[in-house]
Amino acid sequence: MSNKSTAKRCAWAEGKAPYYLAYHDDEWGKPINDDTEHFELLCLEGAQAGLSWDTVLKKRERYRKVFHQFDIARCARLTDAYLEKLLHDPGIIRNRLKVYSVRSNAIAFQTMQAEHGSFNTFIWNLVDNTPRVNRWRNISDVPATSELSEQLSKQLKKRGFKFVGSTIVYAYLQAAGLIIDHTTDCDWHPDNQ
Repeated sequence: MSNKSTAKRCAWAEGKAPYYLAYHDDEWGKPINDDTEHFELLCLEGAQAGLSWDTVLKKRERYRKVFHQFDIARCARLTDAYLEKLLHDPGIIRNRLKVYSVRSNAIAFQTMQAEHGSFNTFIWNLVDNTPRVNRWRNISDVPATSELSEQLSKQLKKRGFKFVGSTIVYAYLQAAGLIIDHTTDCDWHPDNQ
């Protein structure tokens, strides 16, 4: 983007703080292909449940620190004592189920890696290795769920993942770039690049 100060963004990002704009401009909807990044996004989207994404973004660096940069193997080995200690850390969202879900999700994630070679291979196969580009005109047109998020949510729950309801999964698919939901008036929509 040549001039970010005059750029047109999705309505949900307009007028937000610089860190929020940077998330929209540099991360959201950019296809990721790294298992650790997929794991981090799934965990953070789950942590957001019932809260704003702004709250999670403000706490993301602390999450990265306490969850060892979302190292999947290390998160799978977290002890109850360590997780209990995190429940007193104001730098993260101190919901017991959400905190403990990082460990259970890491264990489930490892199982999927073993089955598919990588989580990345599994997830991108769901969209035939090509992002699904939507052409929503307004933010109010963007759905909270889709057939894909419903199916994926059921698969993940069946495998032991926590905080992976259809709405959370849809937000993850958007963030990870499997579904492109920049609105058509946004300079970051693929049609405007």
